[in-house]
Amino acid sequence: MTLVTAGPAASPPAPEGKGVGPLLRAWRERRRVSQLELALRADSSARHISFVETGRSRPSEEMVLRLAEHLDVPVRERNALLLAAGYAPHYPETPLDDPALDALRDGMERLIQGYEPYPALIVDATYTVVAANRGISMLLEGVPESLLAPAPNAMRLTLHPRGLAPRIRNLREWRGHLLEQMRRQIALHRSDALRELYEEVAGYPAPAGVDDGRPADAVAWFALPMRIEHQGRVLSFVSSISTFNTPMDVTVAELAIETFLPADPATTKYLHSLAS
Repeated sequence: MTLVTAGPAASPPAPEGKGVGPLLRAWRERRRVSQLELALRADSSARHISFVETGRSRPSEEMVLRLAEHLDVPVRERNALLLAAGYAPHYPETPLDDPALDALRDGMERLIQGYEPYPALIVDATYTVVAANRGISMLLEGVPESLLAPAPNAMRLTLHPRGLAPRIRNLREWRGHLLEQMRRQIALHRSDALRELYEEVAGYPAPAGVDDGRPADAVAWFALPMRIEHQGRVLSFVSSISTFNTPMDVTVAELAIETFLPADPATTKYLHSLAS
């Protein structure tokens, strides 16, 4: 397993002509929280929240951070709010290969290695793969090098017609799940790079011969599986995504660990047979 470092995602600028007030109002409306409810959460008043949103009052740095916390604003966007209010960014963005993150990288690598023989990988905010274990390498057998280097992207690897897509038996369902996941991320993060990636992968043609997305058997799945062929067998996985609690760094906040759990006994048995 090799750790791949990618450059930091560009932080989108605040909309031209808009200060912190309209940005905070947009986040409040996105979260469907009233001014009164936000004021109660932040130990303020609805009148003060109104004055901040309309630009009649400039919030303190502490107030910006407090409101952002209660609105569950992503860390990168909290820095954008501070900049719009005239303050310096509060959260650093440390490159993943910086020595300060040595312990974090080591811990993540040990975590996904310990998950073997099941697949696991780590991605950043734009789904660039920064680390993967041997279970992922097994699934990627036969994928052309052009999709694997220099910094592979998990969405491209999965949905590209020359990637995993031709081997995913329920591609329609799994593709719909991934695109919806990306739409949720786009709504949360004002990222041009993420939107461009979405438009790219959503436009990929469906590989010839894929099924209509319906499982071929009568298994009562407890979660939507990814059903993928490997060396003549159909393996079934359900995935889970983990992120860091209360991150204090933009890079760390945007890392996600995705693990693939076997969805049936046959997949479990096969993976262990490969590892033995």
